[in-house]
Amino acid sequence: MSSSAPDQPETTTSAIRPVRRRRLLRSAGVRFAVLYALVFGVSTILLAASLRYSTIGLLDRQTHEAIRTDARGLAAHFKTGGLSALVLTLDGRINEDINENAIYLLVDPLGNRIAGNLSRWPQGIDTPQVWYQVPVERSGKRSHALMRFYDLPGGFQLLVGRDVSARTQLRRLLRDGLIWALAAMVLLGALGALIIRGLFKRALADISATTRAIARGDLTQRVRRSGHGDEFDELAETINDMLDRITKLMNGVREVSNAIAHDLRTPITRARARLEDAASHARTEEQLRGAVDRATGELDGVVKVFQALLRIAEIEAGARRSAFANIDLTPVLEDLAEFFEAVAEERHIAIDTRWPPDLPMVGDRDMLQQAVANLLENAIKFSPPDHRVAISARMDAANIEIEIADEGPGIPEADRPRATERFYRGELARSTPGTGLGLALVAAIAQLHGGVLRLEDNAPGLRAVLVLPRRALNPEATLRIKLWAQTVRKAEA
Repeated sequence: MSSSAPDQPETTTSAIRPVRRRRLLRSAGVRFAVLYALVFGVSTILLAASLRYSTIGLLDRQTHEAIRTDARGLAAHFKTGGLSALVLTLDGRINEDINENAIYLLVDPLGNRIAGNLSRWPQGIDTPQVWYQVPVERSGKRSHALMRFYDLPGGFQLLVGRDVSARTQLRRLLRDGLIWALAAMVLLGALGALIIRGLFKRALADISATTRAIARGDLTQRVRRSGHGDEFDELAETINDMLDRITKLMNGVREVSNAIAHDLRTPITRARARLEDAASHARTEEQLRGAVDRATGELDGVVKVFQALLRIAEIEAGARRSAFANIDLTPVLEDLAEFFEAVAEERHIAIDTRWPPDLPMVGDRDMLQQAVANLLENAIKFSPPDHRVAISARMDAANIEIEIADEGPGIPEADRPRATERFYRGELARSTPGTGLGLALVAAIAQLHGGVLRLEDNAPGLRAVLVLPRRALNPEATLRIKLWAQTVRKAEA
């Protein structure tokens, strides 16, 4: 055991190293840093190549063109004046020192020097019209020259060149400078990569910490913004909006759960008590059947609550957009007014109507009918006898507004923001039958159509305004809806 114990840390360390290496290679910060270094390196290499082409390349081209021009001029002198004119021209150029870098050599067919500033023919130059760069000795000094020789009539040969020692030295200096520049590039690239990786990691560290806290159940955490207005601030704002939405949904689920526990417990308890009482005390079949019917009515109310909840969830998920079509709301309002007129007469309530002959829009006719019906039912339910309920609609280029106003107790201003929450019932509504889902369903239908439900004071009473956009769905949205509907039908099949 004593001999194996020291080996365990080494094994653990050797096993951790590949894991850390793989994690480092998978890091987005490392990938961005490597990409930065590559871009920086490629740009530096391109800059160095451009610099070399614009300096050494330009000098090479100028030297080649100077030699060609010089050779053409000497050939012209030889053609017009013969060998003597060529010799005089060469001696004149050398003596006048027109170009100190110019190199000339004229030899006879046997290779003997006739004129020029070279003492002998350079070794290795044996093919005419070919560029050579060879070491030469001129005036007792060794240097490098770029040369080219030409065959003349009579077997004579003319060598023309330029001393390129300065250019060679410049090339050496430029090469050394580029080497140092590449070394600096590697160093700066590595340093920049580390800096970028650090900035990237620091920018995402807060997001990671926030998401980990959210995963642990702390929904109060939010991603901090740097205030620079950059892409990371936009990402932080988007994540925070998402977290606000999640928090709101979680609170809604919690409130719905509490509301279900409190509001549905009473009818279920009553149904259970009636069944137990009937089982214990019913003497006849009629008594037992009556108890069962009353319990069934209580349970039907519970089922209706769950159906309303499912319908709201379905609407909020956008599942009904596949039924959108061009509709006219005027017949819908007329049918609803006629239907609820009988109910209103029983309570001695008058219904006033006012709307244009046509209210065209794009939407789901059944859902919009249910939304208006819920608002009408609430208005009639909360209106005192011998009062009026007004239904009106108006239209502009963008929206249709359906307004339903009553003269009942209304909703206090402090309670209106929560009136569309599921199961929420104000103090004035607790004594009336209902589940608190009617306005929630209307708000969900309005949101599905891109509209909004406004609750305003009617002094006295409540004025509910359902604002619906008239615009038709664009082709892209219509296509998305059709594809979504096809997907749902396939899943259901």
